[in-house]
Amino acid sequence: MEDRIETLETKLMAVEDLVDELNRTVWRQQQELDLLRQHVRQLAQQVKTIQPANPLRPEDEIPPHW
Repeated sequence: MEDRIETLETKLMAVEDLVDELNRTVWRQQQELDLLRQHVRQLAQQVKTIQPANPLRPEDEIPPHW
C-alpha cells in the first residue's frame, strides 16, 4: 500500500511540475498575443493615414496592360 501511495505522490509532483510549465507557457503566449495585438493596431492606424480619403474610381485606374 505504501508503494502505491509513494507512486501516486511521485506522479502528483510530476503533474504539478507540468501544470506550472504549462502556466508559464500560456503566460508567455498571452504576453506575445498582447504585443502582436498592439502592433496590429498600430499598423491599422498607419494604413488609415496612408490610404486616400476618397478611393479611386474604376475609370481612373490604369488598365493592367499599360
